[in-house]
Amino acid sequence: MSELIITRPDKCVGCNSCVRSCPAPEANITKMLEGGKFVTTVNPDRCIGCGSCVKSCNHGARDYIDDTEECMTRMKREKIIILADPSIKTGFPTKWKGILDWFRKQGCMIYDASFGADICTWAHLRAIEQKKVGNIITQPCAAIVKYVETYQPKLLANLSPIHSPVSCSAVYIKKYLNRNNPIAVLSSCIAKKFEAEETGLIDFNVTFKKLNDYFERNGITIPVSSTEDYEYKFDDQQGQVGAIYSRPGGLRDNIWLHNQDINITTSEGAQKVFPELDMYAEMPDFKHPEIFDVLSCEFGCNLGPGASTNQTMFDVMLTMKEVENEAKSRRKSGFMGRGDDKMLKKFDDELKLNDFLRNYKPVTPTPVPTERQLDPIYESMGKHTEDDKKYDCHACGHRSCRDMAIAIYRGLNTPDNCVVHAKTVMVARHSELAEQHEKLAEITYECLELSDKLKADVDNILKNMETIGDSTAKTSERADVVRNLLTNVVAFCNDNPTMDSGSVSQLINILETTIDAFSALDDNVNVTNESSGLINNSIGEITRLVEEINNTLHKASEKKS
Repeated sequence: MSELIITRPDKCVGCNSCVRSCPAPEANITKMLEGGKFVTTVNPDRCIGCGSCVKSCNHGARDYIDDTEECMTRMKREKIIILADPSIKTGFPTKWKGILDWFRKQGCMIYDASFGADICTWAHLRAIEQKKVGNIITQPCAAIVKYVETYQPKLLANLSPIHSPVSCSAVYIKKYLNRNNPIAVLSSCIAKKFEAEETGLIDFNVTFKKLNDYFERNGITIPVSSTEDYEYKFDDQQGQVGAIYSRPGGLRDNIWLHNQDINITTSEGAQKVFPELDMYAEMPDFKHPEIFDVLSCEFGCNLGPGASTNQTMFDVMLTMKEVENEAKSRRKSGFMGRGDDKMLKKFDDELKLNDFLRNYKPVTPTPVPTERQLDPIYESMGKHTEDDKKYDCHACGHRSCRDMAIAIYRGLNTPDNCVVHAKTVMVARHSELAEQHEKLAEITYECLELSDKLKADVDNILKNMETIGDSTAKTSERADVVRNLLTNVVAFCNDNPTMDSGSVSQLINILETTIDAFSALDDNVNVTNESSGLINNSIGEITRLVEEINNTLHKASEKKS
């Protein structure tokens, strides 16, 4: 199947809005990138194309792909059939006729999907009357079909075998009008692409939004219609009340026009209809209504994800009411009464019910993990008690903690995306940081004490060095005096002839030895002075570093306090 919904990772902020709005439990994959950024991408194999995420994303991170560009390219070389969904009247309330005229000028043939909706009504009535179906779920909505095929395949037995209005139109065009041209559907539905691929009846799904973008990008101006009626000259018949299929309960209202005794229940909106389908799957058949008329979009196809309108729900419902009134006025007989309905009679005469039946393609469901398999997942999420496992804050986007655990088990999410887990990690890290802060404060205090003691010791060393300096200076001076004196005595002894030569010689030797000793002492004093200078320089550097350490420690201590 084609990838319909796409993600722009650079715009994703990890808000989980897409996960929260998505009814398909396996359609999103959330991962944490380097740097702690969370990005949620699409799992194309499990996406149902409902477009809820596209509508709910406020950051432009979700978009979709349709066939507009491919259709426009094909249209240049081949005659295309344009099949206009009735929602075109609400998608382009003042320009829908101009758009169809533009396609006609490009050589296209224009058909009304409302006529296919009328066939769809006829087919359902006859299938019920002939008991070819039991209690059924309607399938005009392609997202509903995809959900049942993917997540509730056991409901395929209940899914109506009647083609959607668009596909009924395509069957009619191909089989009864013998037209083999490529068919392009103009609609607000993204998921119609899935239906086109499964049935092979439609070639291009062109959404209103992408079509409008194409017009703007290529400078194409569509004139505003001067008429307010809802008639148009199609290349074949214009539909009647099938034109209201695009509003909630449209199929129901068409059925009730012919048989009000049929029990029909409706549901629409992604947050409502899909849980109710799950509920339907768990109920016994005798509790099911004869027809469960369902649509993925809350306001029907008129405000689908591929719509291009700023109109409110009240605007589109008013338009639909006017469309309904206009369609009723065109019916010739038997509209509300018991008389024969000419259109239904025409279908009885010309159409075969079996031509409008389809098959479905169930997808193998993903196995649901056991509670034992989920236990380590809960632990990784920081959920250790039964109450923790039922926290259900929905911040991750899932409906419950259990759904989140299942998503993690399947590799579709990460424990880091769990708020409880994030809080647990944050508290643990905060406690660890607090403990480290406490230890650091103790170390800082001890360092301050040591640095103060070191500073005092350095001061004492400096004082002692000053004393040593003074002492060596005085010793040097006294040594010079004594050495000079002894030198003079030796000179005197050498010059005095009256003294005993042996005694003089002995005295001189003693004096010279003493002089040498004092010379050595003087040399040692000089060395001591030089060493004292080096020591003083080193002590000065140590003192400077101690002052810097002291200042840094005091500042750190002040910040912590």
